[in-house]
Amino acid sequence: MVGALRRAGMRIATWNVNSIRTRLDQVLAWMEQEKPEVVCLQETKAQEHQLEDEQFRPDGYHVFYEDAEKKGYSGVAVYSRHKPKRVVRGFGSAEFDAEGRYLEVEVDGLSVVSLYLPSGSSSEARQEAKFRFLDQFADTLRRIRRRKREYVLCGD
Repeated sequence: MVGALRRAGMRIATWNVNSIRTRLDQVLAWMEQEKPEVVCLQETKAQEHQLEDEQFRPDGYHVFYEDAEKKGYSGVAVYSRHKPKRVVRGFGSAEFDAEGRYLEVEVDGLSVVSLYLPSGSSSEARQEAKFRFLDQFADTLRRIRRRKREYVLCGD
């Protein structure tokens, strides 16, 4: 599913790709047509070393991947036409940062976050993990709210 919005004069899009290696052609074709300034991807399911080929680094974009330690699992990415002032990997949770669920770029006075939340549907243990994530991420949202900048959270 693709979502797009315009914020601070930028076209920002988000897409759960359910494996960047499987969906890359669709993503690139869409990007060529729509020309977004920032694209946030969730569920990339790849380690960054598997994405070194030029095809995973679209021309005209600064590319950042945050992968999970577990191969074939989770992962987020941000493609930005604007060179970020800062890139933040993870939100400070040892448990969930290891799953590659948070990547933030600061571009032109705006922070854009690619966020992949855990699903709790596969088991009771994963539902408990989702609750832990939400509790920990609530602290991050409170910190974000106190900052003197705009944020766009893109995610699934």
